[in-house]
Amino acid sequence: MTGPLVRPRRLRSTAAMRSLVREHTLRPADLVLPMFVREGASEDRPITSMPGVVQHTMGSLVRAATEAIERGVGGVMLFGVPEHKDATGSGATDPDGILNRALARLRAELGDATVLMADLCLDEFTDHGHCGVLDDRGRVDNDATLLRYREMALAQAEAGAHLLGPSGMMDGQVAEVRDALDAAGHLEVAIYAYTAKYASAFYGPFREAVGSSLQGDRRTYQQDPANGREALRELALDVDEGADLVMVKPGLPYLDVLQEVAAASPVPVGAYQVSGEYAMIEAAGANGWVDRDRTILESLLAFRRAGATTVLTYYASEVAGWYRDGLPAPLREFR
Repeated sequence: MTGPLVRPRRLRSTAAMRSLVREHTLRPADLVLPMFVREGASEDRPITSMPGVVQHTMGSLVRAATEAIERGVGGVMLFGVPEHKDATGSGATDPDGILNRALARLRAELGDATVLMADLCLDEFTDHGHCGVLDDRGRVDNDATLLRYREMALAQAEAGAHLLGPSGMMDGQVAEVRDALDAAGHLEVAIYAYTAKYASAFYGPFREAVGSSLQGDRRTYQQDPANGREALRELALDVDEGADLVMVKPGLPYLDVLQEVAAASPVPVGAYQVSGEYAMIEAAGANGWVDRDRTILESLLAFRRAGATTVLTYYASEVAGWYRDGLPAPLREFR
């Protein structure tokens, strides 16, 4: 061997050296906090499979969202939990429905101090639990569902959402939402497309969080977990239809997909650390099997390393608080 011996460990020798050459960092502004608000609730309802996460009352929603924004979180994504459901999810488009009332309340309280996001899907509002309208054979009717998504987009925009997240995986959903928004003059409202949303087992705790009525599964419209290249086809379609941001969901089990989408996307790319990922970290941490706090930060850095500019995570407010208050010594390497 000629020349000096290359020793990569030289760049790992001290905390200061590691900080100097660190390739990826994490900021509170990179994080988005998903939040659940329950209609008619007089007190917060804990979600048993997601320790520390609750279905908020309107009052506690405002307080928790305000705290998250004060800590520097980049945005909040709202999900509504209605008292009553029906076949077409009428509560999703009712101005007095829980999600639209919550959007209006937060927009009045927070203005443009944060990015107020809304989940645009019917599953929380339908008595059958599917993301769209069913035909007479019990199958999701793609085109009939798109009409409902148009109505839902207008209701959310008029309630004050800055950004809409069409998450139902209907063909053509981004184009229909964009057209509806533009035709109504909501040119400034952006679309965060759930571009690669997989039919995943990791959504289990979320079903409890939104009081899902689903019977069966969503495999006929969400992506097959075995497929990767399909996500790039969905990316091309969503961008062509007008998506301003795109998302991969779930997160950690699909880092390979996230990396490929991030490499190909002309728009910002995000990832959703879903309920099952959260629940696993919490369970392992509670049992002492992993260092909970380090595992949280390491998992979030994994998304950044794979190319995500934004991460939706139930840890957003907590982590932002750590950064605001100064990370404790064992976590400082995650700055």
